[in-house]
Amino acid sequence: MKISLRAAVVAAGATLLAGLLAGTGQASAAPQLSLTRDGSAGVVFVQTDATDGNAVAVYDRGVDGALTPAGTYATGGLGGQLGGSVVDHLASQGSLAYDRANGLLYAVNAGSNTITVFSVRGDRLTRRQIISSGGYFPVSIAFHGGALYVLDARDGGAVQGYVRIGDALVEIPAWHRALGLNAAQTPEFTSTPGQVAFSPDGSKLVVTTKGNGDDIDVFGVGRFGRLSAAPVVTPDAGNLPFAVSFDASGHLAVAEPGANAVATYTLNADGTLTLVDRSATGQRGTCWIVTDGSTLFASNAGSGTLSGYADDGSGTLLSTGDTATDAGTVDAAVTHDGRYLYVQTGAAGVVDGYRVGADGSLTATGSVTVPDAVGAEGIAAS
Repeated sequence: MKISLRAAVVAAGATLLAGLLAGTGQASAAPQLSLTRDGSAGVVFVQTDATDGNAVAVYDRGVDGALTPAGTYATGGLGGQLGGSVVDHLASQGSLAYDRANGLLYAVNAGSNTITVFSVRGDRLTRRQIISSGGYFPVSIAFHGGALYVLDARDGGAVQGYVRIGDALVEIPAWHRALGLNAAQTPEFTSTPGQVAFSPDGSKLVVTTKGNGDDIDVFGVGRFGRLSAAPVVTPDAGNLPFAVSFDASGHLAVAEPGANAVATYTLNADGTLTLVDRSATGQRGTCWIVTDGSTLFASNAGSGTLSGYADDGSGTLLSTGDTATDAGTVDAAVTHDGRYLYVQTGAAGVVDGYRVGADGSLTATGSVTVPDAVGAEGIAAS
């Protein structure tokens, strides 16, 4: 299948690629996002990252935000664990990515160097493809239009690009970029890259290096998804840039566990970054960050808390306070309407749910324990 799809891309040429990346080419069947078996309000997907067989656990979301198990689906690959990691074995953000517009879910299999593609119909998943990640130990996925990039953490780090055709990915060898990090640096969990992310307009691809360089790398993205030959590198010395999100105006928001802080940057047209603000959380292990469009939420693994910051689009960070979670607060996801936040807590494999108030306050809606998910990372929500 992989060979025939690649041949099809070559035969179709640049015109077809342009159509696909603009969303006008071949598309997957229209996603049926509301067909949950009990008529629930939405779905939450949680990756187990189990080393003996990775899987995605699916939960129906009730109108009150409570989660109910709706099935578990094997990815056909293996989870992995970086040396030195405790509550987050991938030490990354974005290892599970939900393409709501096309009804697809992408999962990394760090232990087998592959990506799994699922089609989504309500709370039911169908495995469509398992494809090489193009490197070693994939930890993060980002997509924009018909282009997708995966971040491989080991062997010095790399990003590999793909084109989506229908429900499948086609690897594009020319879209591979090695990061050139020190592969021998230890401990692994702070010395491997943390996330790959597209800018909101798709013109830039951002990679965080954590303690292996303390840099934020920004690649330019060409018309068809091809990256610039090398990134623009912005030093973030001593801060261990880990995970990123974007505020309401497109400022880059970065979780920095080295400083236990959140920083915001203007992402300039040439790929350079200009610091706007930095705020210490006063917590420990500030590694992950998400936004609902009006509030930024940073996960503090060492403190078991979430730190909130009002997001008015200016890049200025105004604290809305801290909220307690279960132990080992890691990756988080916000529902598409911004009303609910779900966060993985890796110490016991628990997912905590919260209703998001108009002022950014969080009200607990309950918790679930995900089987085989201690130390897991990877969560998405509809």
